[in-house]
Amino acid sequence: MNQRLQRLSDQIQRELAVLIRDAVNDPRLTGFVTISTVKVSPDLGYADIYVTIMEPELNDAMVKTNHEQSVNVLNKAAGFLRTELSHSLKTRTTPRLRFHYDEVTARGNYMMDLINQAVTKTEQNETEVQEIDE
Repeated sequence: MNQRLQRLSDQIQRELAVLIRDAVNDPRLTGFVTISTVKVSPDLGYADIYVTIMEPELNDAMVKTNHEQSVNVLNKAAGFLRTELSHSLKTRTTPRLRFHYDEVTARGNYMMDLINQAVTKTEQNETEVQEIDE
């Protein structure tokens, strides 16, 4: 990706984060939306936005099916977001927005949780063994 596309991707990411937080008031969008990556096509026709949705009440948060409704809400609001985004971009055309659920980030968070649980359990076992030895 060349430098111009990277700057545009970064700007779209910053602007959309604010727009989604402040302007999208759909009750079906239940979680906190984080934009992890924006990839703009070389012809500036499309921008693929990869999002993760953090919902505190879900135990199995990495499953894609838990977030399909939120991603669908974002895809339905893409026209509105594109219009709002066009006011702040200094380009002739504004890319069409396509939202995707970012499974990579969700899997990474899930793996970190598993590692933290294992470390905690190991520390508890070591403490129990030391107490028995004393």
